[in-house]
Amino acid sequence: MSRILSQRQSTQLFTSLILATGITIGATATAWLGSDSAWPPKAAAQLALTGETTVGAGTAAPPPATLSPEEQANIRVYEKANPSVVNIDTSIVQYDRFFMSATPGQGSGSGSVIDKRGHILTNFHVVEGAQKIEVTFASSNSYPARVIGHDAEQDIAILRVDAPADELVPIELGRSDNLRVGQQAYVLGNPFGLDGTLTTGIISSLNRTLGSRVEGRSMKSIIQTDAAMNPGNSGGPLIDSSGRMIGMNVAIASNSGQSAGVGFAIPVNRIKQMIPDLIENGRIVRPDHGIVAVMETDRGLKVVKVNPGGPADAAGLRGFRIVRERRKQGNIVYETTRMDRNSADYIVAIDGVPVEGYSDLLEQIDKHEPGDTLMLSVIRDGNQIKVPLTLGST
Repeated sequence: MSRILSQRQSTQLFTSLILATGITIGATATAWLGSDSAWPPKAAAQLALTGETTVGAGTAAPPPATLSPEEQANIRVYEKANPSVVNIDTSIVQYDRFFMSATPGQGSGSGSVIDKRGHILTNFHVVEGAQKIEVTFASSNSYPARVIGHDAEQDIAILRVDAPADELVPIELGRSDNLRVGQQAYVLGNPFGLDGTLTTGIISSLNRTLGSRVEGRSMKSIIQTDAAMNPGNSGGPLIDSSGRMIGMNVAIASNSGQSAGVGFAIPVNRIKQMIPDLIENGRIVRPDHGIVAVMETDRGLKVVKVNPGGPADAAGLRGFRIVRERRKQGNIVYETTRMDRNSADYIVAIDGVPVEGYSDLLEQIDKHEPGDTLMLSVIRDGNQIKVPLTLGST
């Protein structure tokens, strides 16, 4: 079962670091606990145990570390992509109608700069319902942001932030149609509010399907990776070994709520298709078929209802028919209605591709644009016929 990664309550990370001397130091994401200073001074014995040395006057700086080719590749990816990744903090107010009180809440997630105009890409669930949004860049400078477009079905949102040009380093968008299982993958973001965190792994699988936040819809062609994701990674980039964004992190599969090595990302090719609509219109312009409801049967998709005046109605598709009947009893005339289900059409294929379930119908529709004409194979009164349907927009 997938788990959405945004934090809807403020989260602090407490870590116990056990030094060789047995000293335990509790830490938060912003300050060390258990001491009056940012870091307790180390005794000479501690330095000896950890192998650390001090550099003072007349002391040469330590030589640069010897790095393996893999380590050098990791560093290149991080240094290229990190300036483009932001931390997103949100403030929300939840109202308790019973007690007539308001409870403030906080959340955090990640995002990516996509252009020099100040547009930030993230998940919709990161900013949904937020009264205040603040974006923090790799420089540690923060700026207020606002949502200018979103799509709940595919869990994508675009923010706009007024920041100086030197803060806006657009991430390089790669491709997701040529990915291979086993290739290197990197997750970059702000798990638990720890900004600039890089984790590594591989592409574990492709073409996964996740349930959408919109009932009855699904998110297809999802990328699976074992690179660690945790709450706060939502909206951040999944990156290839060239430092290019190949997906946007969206969910994990976990029983505990923490990383179990099964993370999911929205493919970047789909994101690139949606960005222009979200920026220009604030929403995704989708093709409208005008079919309100269907029933899945062994004979095909039985049309229950079409939207009056919509594309399906204009094409002549038949749903259930309301029959009004009158009968007279003495001097009183009674009018009754009944639903005639026998006159409804069965959709069995679209453009020659068989459809067995509603998800199949939606999948075929989503391949087209408003104004396209589809050829439906329909069983009507026991005979199979062809019905052209021109898609509208919604």
